[in-house]
Amino acid sequence: MTGPLRPDAADMLGRVGRHWGWLLTFGAITVVAGIVALAWPRVTLLVIAIVFGIQLVVLGIFRFVAAFGPDLTGPTRVLYALLGVLSLIIGLYALRHVLITLVALALLLGIFWVVNGAVELFAAISHREMRNRGWTSVMGALSIVAGLILLAYPEISLVVLSVIVSIWLLVFGIMQISVAMQLRTAGRGPGAGQARAT
Repeated sequence: MTGPLRPDAADMLGRVGRHWGWLLTFGAITVVAGIVALAWPRVTLLVIAIVFGIQLVVLGIFRFVAAFGPDLTGPTRVLYALLGVLSLIIGLYALRHVLITLVALALLLGIFWVVNGAVELFAAISHREMRNRGWTSVMGALSIVAGLILLAYPEISLVVLSVIVSIWLLVFGIMQISVAMQLRTAGRGPGAGQARAT
């Protein structure tokens, strides 16, 4: 009785490499999104707020429809319906008052950074055997400072955050394009020839 054949690594890489175009397209779209976000950071923030509102509206509709599903009990059905209506109301409000939505998102992000930084700092101080303890302490302190700045100046901090996200999109897109080119080369290598022969 023979076990399943283990595919050769080069053969697998060759097969993946034949689909390099999808990764290249994704990387190019990501780079374009980063350039657009970098060129118009305030417009990017408005788009983020609008997308957030649309997501809440869609989620509310799905929750409300799910409340009438056959597999739910009475209390769960009521809870799903309430969550759906609440999500729908908040989503519509977010779409109508975009600037308030941006400020709310900034405040929530600031609170998260402060809490996350405090947890990291506490863990680094209380666990002396932790690896990279000093780095964790520095990152925790920076997270707290960034969160406090975001809470104090939400509008300015949001523009800076938009620029940082734009740069990240550019770097990530370039990395994806680089990987796509490497996969393209691998797809034309010996592994691809073996895959076609089989």
